[in-house]
Amino acid sequence: MYRKIMAAIADDDISWNALQEAIQIATANGAELCVVHASSTADDDEKNRNSKQMGADLLQRAKLAAGEKLEVETRLLEAEGEFGLKGISEAIANAATEWDADLLVVGTKGRRGLERLVIGSVAEQLVSAVGTSILLARSR
Repeated sequence: MYRKIMAAIADDDISWNALQEAIQIATANGAELCVVHASSTADDDEKNRNSKQMGADLLQRAKLAAGEKLEVETRLLEAEGEFGLKGISEAIANAATEWDADLLVVGTKGRRGLERLVIGSVAEQLVSAVGTSILLARSR
């Protein structure tokens, strides 16, 4: 059913749950898997280097999590820092479109009420920005 699955991750438990779901679906479908992480750019070059290194390390751990089950492509995306969550969701949406993903898997904290209104959600923004199927994985 799915040929190309993209998982967008951050360094949190919810993202790792989403990654495990993506690995399971990709393995079951014999699909390609691409794991992405969006790193916000900053005005400070040292912060940019640190952020990129942390993102690269995160993607390497994600690749190792898939083990021998399947080959995993990784991409470190750059998001405009001044746009906050919107910049991150745009970078992920663009990557999913460019890679022609059949399914995008992302974690969601499941915020409700005022917290959701004030903080917002990358997952929520992706639902309206991506023209492909999206699986929102919550923590177990």
